[in-house]
Amino acid sequence: MAKIGVFICHCGENVAAKIDCTQLTAAIGEHPGVAVSVEYKYFCSDPGQESVKKAIREHGLTGVVVAACSPRMHEATFRNACAEAGLNPYLCEIANIREHCSWVHTDKDMATIKALEITRSLVEKVKRNNELRPIEVPVTRRALVIGGGIAGIQAALDIANAGHEVVLVEREASLGGHMAQLSETFPTLDCSQCIMTPRMVEAARHPKIRLLTYAEIERVEGYIGNFKVKVRMKSRSVDMKKCTGCGDCMLKCPVKKISSEFDCGLGKRAAIYTPFAQSVPNIPVIDKKRCTYFKNGKCQICSKSCPINAIDFTIEDEFLDIEIGAIVVATGFQIQNTAMYGEYGYGKYADVITGLQFERLASASGPTSGKILRPSDNSEPQTVVFIQCAGSRDPSKGVRYCSKICCMYTAKHAMLYAHKVHGGKTHIFYMDIRAGGKGYDEFTRRAIEEDEASYVRGRVSKVWQENGRLMVRGVDTLLGRPVEVAADMVVLATAIIAQPDAKEFAKTVGIGYDEYGFYNEAHLKLRPVESSTAGIYLAGCCQSPKDIPDSVAQASATASKVLALFSKEQLEREPVVASNNEATCAGCWGCVLACPYGAIEQKDILDRSGRLIKRVASVNPGLCQGCGTCVTFCRSNSIDLAGFTERQIFAEVMGL
Repeated sequence: MAKIGVFICHCGENVAAKIDCTQLTAAIGEHPGVAVSVEYKYFCSDPGQESVKKAIREHGLTGVVVAACSPRMHEATFRNACAEAGLNPYLCEIANIREHCSWVHTDKDMATIKALEITRSLVEKVKRNNELRPIEVPVTRRALVIGGGIAGIQAALDIANAGHEVVLVEREASLGGHMAQLSETFPTLDCSQCIMTPRMVEAARHPKIRLLTYAEIERVEGYIGNFKVKVRMKSRSVDMKKCTGCGDCMLKCPVKKISSEFDCGLGKRAAIYTPFAQSVPNIPVIDKKRCTYFKNGKCQICSKSCPINAIDFTIEDEFLDIEIGAIVVATGFQIQNTAMYGEYGYGKYADVITGLQFERLASASGPTSGKILRPSDNSEPQTVVFIQCAGSRDPSKGVRYCSKICCMYTAKHAMLYAHKVHGGKTHIFYMDIRAGGKGYDEFTRRAIEEDEASYVRGRVSKVWQENGRLMVRGVDTLLGRPVEVAADMVVLATAIIAQPDAKEFAKTVGIGYDEYGFYNEAHLKLRPVESSTAGIYLAGCCQSPKDIPDSVAQASATASKVLALFSKEQLEREPVVASNNEATCAGCWGCVLACPYGAIEQKDILDRSGRLIKRVASVNPGLCQGCGTCVTFCRSNSIDLAGFTERQIFAEVMGL
């Protein structure tokens, strides 16, 4: 016999102001099966919870309904209280009479009637609730970090320093990411390489970190605590165990005029190369598309010049299968292809460059050894125009969002230019100055006041070449007049965008993404580093444009999540998962196609002799997230969701 306790919370004035709680308490107390019906101002308080526990013990309640606020707010609170009183926590339900009644209605009588119906429906549901137990899942205490930029390195080091194994995968030939390309970092103007290189070396030498560079993720299967990952180790055509990184092969290679990706096309590299001098690992890669041997079978000069025979053209791609407990995705960003801005002349005029190209010019390890020189003739530019929001906040070009760091790095570029080219003039066209961060506003003020950068508020409409100089036409919206500047160089603060293959990679890993290809967090405010898939976390610019401090902070946050997961040998999960009745399953596979988490697979039913009888759907409880999509797609009505069975939902509806 059902003995249900109903507890009506005033929620201060949130509920009581629009609902007659006394009338509601009396009315629900007369409903069949209700043994206790009481009201209190704050049931979520310690005295309120104690009164619930006392009622459970004294009346031997078989179920509890708390009519209060959203279950998102205090469902866990009241379920814990029930558990402490000896009642299975899943025999407790929350009737949301705050958001669904008092906050949306002005008529007190009607709100009270609606609150009664909602509460009554939950009473009928809880009568049919079953005792559920948390699912225990074994945890593989090994983390995978995808991406070897500053965010990936930070996450890997934090996890490894706590004593857990980490597999760090980077698809380029070296760690470093975009931060390794920078000259200095704002707002302190620290040398980027001086900060980054020690971290790269530390990650490579850490005994708990297995570094896999020039590698890509092929497949991710499984669920939180028990992922199975397939990694492709792309062939370098260099034996990593033999190579000492002496560089003789690169010096002797006859193919030396290939545009360097690391230098953004401003420098040159050989067909066998390391991305930059401080590469970690410092082992070269052969560019098979441009290598003479791979094109026509001739040359092999690099092999002949290697003193230890480390170059092997027969090495093929290798595949590794690794068991992983948690995954950190830190795949970074790219900059927008600025060629779509025909009005700015990028790609047409050599002296119109991107901000990242300017970084390489300013870097001591760059193609000009730190000298600011025009790509067209290697002369020193006396006038430079910086154009901000070249792609960002521009719906016509497909990027509506702010790239966050452009205002800051443009101010930095103006300072670097002033320090290197004495007497040079700087003009910065901007929409707004967005300098949100510690010391950021002071940094931009310094660019204006000390380095005398001329800020012009307005858009640039056209850049063209005239008499060997770049003419920049814009408007000064503060003075309300057109502006023309004759420049020697134009630098575009291009938009940060997601990686070109971000959406495809999201499907491989099993996480969500937005319209721009950035990866979605589980909750914008409360779960900012978790993806929608349990056990997979997000760090850095793969989620949205970020500066270095934010990327590092988010990386450490993901590490803390991973360490919390690894703190126990068994992971307890909510038992609200789907289950399939194999006897009635028709094997139509509609649920398999519908499941967004890949939690349902085909299962063979065999007789005693091992002969196949039928194939049915089988739900993996470790991977299931309890969304219920499969229930709606099941044609044979074989799938139910624990805690939300058809019987329970029908009773809840009839209770209305």
